[in-house]
Amino acid sequence: MRAFGKSSKLDNVLYDVRGPVVDEAARMEEDGKEILKLNIGNPFPFGFSAPEEVILDMMSNIRNSQGYSDSRGIFSARKAIMQYYQQKNIPNVGMQDIYTGNGVSELISISMQALLNDGDEILIPAPDYPLWTASATLAGGKVVHYICDEQADWYPDIDDIRSKVTDRTKAIVIINPNNPTGALYPDEILEQIVQVARENELIIFSDEIYDRLVMDGLKHTSIASLAPDVFCVTFSGLSKSHMIAGFRVGWMVLSGNKAAAQGYIEGLNMLSNMRLCSNVPAQSVVQTALGGYQSVNEYLVPGGRIYEQREFIYNALKDIPGITVKKPRAAFYIFPKIDTERFHITNDEQFALDFLREKRVLVVNGKGFNWTQPDHFRIVYLPNIRQLEEATGKLKDFLSTYRQK
Repeated sequence: MRAFGKSSKLDNVLYDVRGPVVDEAARMEEDGKEILKLNIGNPFPFGFSAPEEVILDMMSNIRNSQGYSDSRGIFSARKAIMQYYQQKNIPNVGMQDIYTGNGVSELISISMQALLNDGDEILIPAPDYPLWTASATLAGGKVVHYICDEQADWYPDIDDIRSKVTDRTKAIVIINPNNPTGALYPDEILEQIVQVARENELIIFSDEIYDRLVMDGLKHTSIASLAPDVFCVTFSGLSKSHMIAGFRVGWMVLSGNKAAAQGYIEGLNMLSNMRLCSNVPAQSVVQTALGGYQSVNEYLVPGGRIYEQREFIYNALKDIPGITVKKPRAAFYIFPKIDTERFHITNDEQFALDFLREKRVLVVNGKGFNWTQPDHFRIVYLPNIRQLEEATGKLKDFLSTYRQK
């Protein structure tokens, strides 16, 4: 009998946010075991809900959202996105420069497929959000990971970036605010990245899905606002800031030196047209979501739920022997470091599996974010403080006796 195997294109692709450890958690759930899931940024199961006016907006528009829209998106959504980026000081953005998508995930895939030929190189951070590496690889590109330096608050290592640019490098990706580390990049770091792109004539892809989830009185700067002469593609959406991950609404915005990217833009248009359009009911809430009062701000200040959960998880992890951690400044992730010598850890996936099986807590090991050392794992701190207290208590108890064989 003829056997059908997995495509070889997937040989170097991973997405451990929903990978082997998650598969084991699903098997355990089928056996009736309750799992505390700290693996994915999915706000609704942890009691976060969209602003009421966003829900009402979708309900009122649903009857008129049954047909295809323009492949880039409906007028009201793109107009609101354009105005949003005007407020973020990104120059020269018109309606034709905005594409809506079924979340940023779809648009990342489109952006890579339109750009990369086999063997073209693209610089992507390590650790990264693994969809970037996966999408670039599936598009035929060669991913070159540059280091984000934990000792420098997880900022990109500019010297490492410079050392990895070759004549085959087409673009550099930044994730700011960062997933998985929660880092927020200051303007001076962004300006240095712009200079590298400028000197080497690179495209900048900037994943800014968490740009409205910033704490400690800090401010997010879109790198495109610092690079009017460099072609930039900026990604964001409502999945996280408005707690509507299931609605799947995101966008990408083109800015800067578009004259140098006309062929690439033609490719984006072809791929956008091929998928007909993104989710029209979800597009219908963009204008309301981006306008007026932003209720997410209530979560991000002292006394607010995300802020207080960030404070709790940071302090609780610091108190566990063998764990060190940098405080995240944005998003809702933390990326602690584990003392591999103390616990004899050589395989971080095995560590995550052992923790899951013994304590029924699901985390993602660092390998899932293309981190090459087996010494980190990511925790999503969306659960309430009682749940986080339970999880960190179990982690402390687990590590008190754990030694990897």
